[in-house]
Amino acid sequence: MYSLHLSAEQIEFRDTVRGFVEGEIKPVVLKADRLDADIRAVPMDVLDKASQMGLRALALSEELGGVGADALTCCLVTEELAAGDAGVAAVLADTAMLAGTLFAAMDEAQRGQFLKPFLDSDRYHLALADHEPDTDTALGINYHRQAPSGRVRTKAVRQGDNFIVNGVKDNAANAPIAKLIAVEADTGEGIRVLLIPADTKGLTVNETAAPRWYHGSNGEVILQDCAVPVRNALPAGTSLRGDPGRNAPLVQAVNLGIGRAAYEAALDYAALRVQGGRPIVEHQAIGGKLAEVAVRLEMARNAVWQAAWASDHPAAHADRSLPDLPLTLVAQVVVGEAIYRAVKDAAECFGAMGVMRDMPLQKYITDARICLYSGDGASDAKLRIAEAIADYRRPSLLAAE
Repeated sequence: MYSLHLSAEQIEFRDTVRGFVEGEIKPVVLKADRLDADIRAVPMDVLDKASQMGLRALALSEELGGVGADALTCCLVTEELAAGDAGVAAVLADTAMLAGTLFAAMDEAQRGQFLKPFLDSDRYHLALADHEPDTDTALGINYHRQAPSGRVRTKAVRQGDNFIVNGVKDNAANAPIAKLIAVEADTGEGIRVLLIPADTKGLTVNETAAPRWYHGSNGEVILQDCAVPVRNALPAGTSLRGDPGRNAPLVQAVNLGIGRAAYEAALDYAALRVQGGRPIVEHQAIGGKLAEVAVRLEMARNAVWQAAWASDHPAAHADRSLPDLPLTLVAQVVVGEAIYRAVKDAAECFGAMGVMRDMPLQKYITDARICLYSGDGASDAKLRIAEAIADYRRPSLLAAE
């Protein structure tokens, strides 16, 4: 059954990363000049140190040289990292989870080519390029129409021992810093995932310009007559996307970490700020507000942990231990809305200081807003949950064709 009892190993992971955040991440990311900057680059030196702790290979199996952590442990670690900086947490989470699925899907020859460089280099990050611009696939604008076919427009034409790849992918997380990019392409005989090193001729990555609606690193991947060896194609039928309703809720864990950082900052300030002869945390208005923030954080954490546990125990849906719901999408809605409200309430404890550009709270508000609206957003997640509870499936455009 679903349990909230963490193992000794999980607690050790959490406490170790928490110490790393306090000692290595916060001193770098909470400097006033960085907080005041319009663009906050991901601190690569901090990522290097996190990689040396094994966090880049957190979800990679032990047999392949990784940590072999389950989804719940990955969420614990991601929350701790995000309490320091959402960008650092997002980069490491994206690489870690993609490493777990990508190297498992490779054949032995592909692992022989890519696994050792991944394990040896602290800056060997991974990216998945599976989204194409202007495909009109957002559920909110298609809900009363036939479902988009999801047809991949990036083409890979075979010439001898190579695929010649042409196309554009956007919103590819980690693409600007990735050493290896997994690209979905139409080969004419089906959709294949191609493994393309970042230094391949004909591949260009442009980092997404401001304003940013993402955490970490994100970019546009352009492929122009890019020659990719046929041996770099993952086995036919391989998909790295997974089920959005059953995947590990790492994005939600990032958001949870943002909320916790805001809460802890507000709590510390309220204990230090004296008004009317006593710390403002003892005033009814501030105490009640912080209590509401704490409640929202616990609600959000329970949603994340349950979805993570369900991801680790898929049989729990089959035997009806858990409801047959897309729990990761449920967590996305709960966490997105609860944390955004919690962060705003935490900022109000600072008064006018809460909106100063060189104060952490304005960063946390922006970060929480990104989680609420970026990607599919909470609105699309609600529609997908509605489809699940109604057992409704929209007809596909492919079927109409």
